[in-house]
Amino acid sequence: MKTRSLPKTVCLTKPWQYREIYSKGQRLRGECFSLIWRYNGQDEARLGISIHGVRPAVRRNRIKRIIREFFRLQRRLIVPPIDLVFTVRDGFAPDSPAAVAAAVRSVLARQPAKAFGLMESAALSEAPQP
Repeated sequence: MKTRSLPKTVCLTKPWQYREIYSKGQRLRGECFSLIWRYNGQDEARLGISIHGVRPAVRRNRIKRIIREFFRLQRRLIVPPIDLVFTVRDGFAPDSPAAVAAAVRSVLARQPAKAFGLMESAALSEAPQP
């Protein structure tokens, strides 16, 4: 049976990985969230999630699960492969991966020159099936 989980190899886990992306990456700002990205020169896109000021932990963990699911469903559309850090501030409350896709689409539509090469915004579907 083929697994549909997100492999650990596509998750940023080390503090030095985050520091490198924060210092050398490009930033796209949305309402209550930012996307920071950098080309990684690898075969796959990788995801990091940073959440600040969101309480309680149950809410933080739900946001992380939804962002991971969004990335799992969309990671094949991210061309060329990048390291992507999704930073979240208080007030960001998606209820599904489709809501995250809509928020990302709105940021990409507002700043298309900066987002060139980040994602094919038209390819981000509303509710992709695994």
